[in-house]
Amino acid sequence: MPMQMGFRWYGEGNDNIKLSDIKQIPGVTSIVWALHHKMPGEIWEESEIAEVQAQCEKYGFNIDVVESVNVHDDIKIGLPTRDQYIENYKITMRNLAKFGVKVICYNFMPIFDWTRSNLFHEVGDGSTALFYEKGMIQDDYNAMAKYILDFTEKYNMSFPGWEPERMAKLDELFKAYKDVDHEKLWANLKYFLEALMPTCEETGIKMAIHMDDPPWDIFGLPRLLINEENIDRFLKMVDHPCNCLTLCSGSLNADPNNNVASIVRKHCDRIAFAHIRNVKHFPNGDFSEASHRDCDGDTGILDILKAYHDCGYEGYIRPDHGRHLWGEGPGTVRPGYGLYDRALGIMYMMGVWDMLDKLNGK
Repeated sequence: MPMQMGFRWYGEGNDNIKLSDIKQIPGVTSIVWALHHKMPGEIWEESEIAEVQAQCEKYGFNIDVVESVNVHDDIKIGLPTRDQYIENYKITMRNLAKFGVKVICYNFMPIFDWTRSNLFHEVGDGSTALFYEKGMIQDDYNAMAKYILDFTEKYNMSFPGWEPERMAKLDELFKAYKDVDHEKLWANLKYFLEALMPTCEETGIKMAIHMDDPPWDIFGLPRLLINEENIDRFLKMVDHPCNCLTLCSGSLNADPNNNVASIVRKHCDRIAFAHIRNVKHFPNGDFSEASHRDCDGDTGILDILKAYHDCGYEGYIRPDHGRHLWGEGPGTVRPGYGLYDRALGIMYMMGVWDMLDKLNGK
């Protein structure tokens, strides 16, 4: 069985892209989905999951991969209330398993999910892309957060990890995390995963942690999943086949010192979900996201795909962030999640994969 191609979709009434559009992209078998109205810590009800499954199955898609079941801050901070939120997480896992879910993508980043300074940066060919200006992500988290939240409010577009209800308490969150250093965060992550592994065995679900984006500390907040050494530590810390990775090439390669293809070859058996994203670096530390074509960025997309192919990867994969093309812009598209460039990315990835199959006599 080859790798299984997915496409991230934000749900009916929450995404301008329709399932009928995605159906026309050759090779896509999975819809990578979530219940985006749910706050971290809330239980996902069977009726809500069934509704999404019915929508996707109508077009022949499975819902094997969820991105994401977000982790409550109390679990990351290590508060006594974490045990109740972990129990809620287990109930959600059992409910998801009833509908065939096999992989849960999640992250363990304190307060902020992904961080960018410009959501629609012009890249020179008429398209736009997500951009990280290093000089703007310094000390004032409020300015960066305001930019993101003003966008979500103006265009009525919620972002996972940027829930307005949480962001309204930003100063309180920073105070709550003030004693959470790297080692404390590692310990809290270990506690969370060890609690979940019996439920993973019961349900067959793999927990696949997403890399931290970007892969370095921001605003004094610790980041863990940032390089090969830390990935090694993570997998040894809870050495269980259900403790897996969502290996995101773009998140890791925001640091040009990371060799993603090497990590794929080292840990392919523990990669449950793969994100393919290309990044172009600038000498001052800024970076822009780029098309999936290898030569348009510095991530080494061809080497990464060959590494997966050489390892016989049969897991789930999807194009990650793409540029905004052909009229896509603020108000018409989720930043990074347009239709066209991700579809082009899929065809590029499929073309590479098909050629590798042919060269290997498949």
